[in-house]
Amino acid sequence: MHLLKGNKNPIPAPSEEEKQEASGNSFAVGYRKFEQILGKIIMTVYHLRKIFMAAPVAYMALRIAAYNMSHLPEQVGVNLQTTGEFAMQISRYAAVIGPLGITAGCLVMMFFSRKAMYAWAISIFTLALPVLLLVSNMYPA
Repeated sequence: MHLLKGNKNPIPAPSEEEKQEASGNSFAVGYRKFEQILGKIIMTVYHLRKIFMAAPVAYMALRIAAYNMSHLPEQVGVNLQTTGEFAMQISRYAAVIGPLGITAGCLVMMFFSRKAMYAWAISIFTLALPVLLLVSNMYPA
């Protein structure tokens, strides 16, 4: 910073950016505004990252639950044995709401967690539960 001599109030010399602005370099001004807007968008997405991560998982969980509600039999078998029989029978409602509740619990834990990626990854894997129930009851061994 260059100070003018003999003046009690120091005035800084104009920076290169200010000189370009004064000379009418509109590209530099436009680029700086673009950087500011892009930075604000990135910070907003960062602050809302948990919502952006949870939305597709919740959507797919609800879609799979609706599909299973219409395609699973009235009594759903759980724990397929080597003999081809199921160890336990549960209602279709429990077979749909159970995995949906597990996924919802993982998403709730994600919102309260400081490290959201772990709970989010687990919630992704819980989407396999209703698919597994559907496949095991549609095509038993």
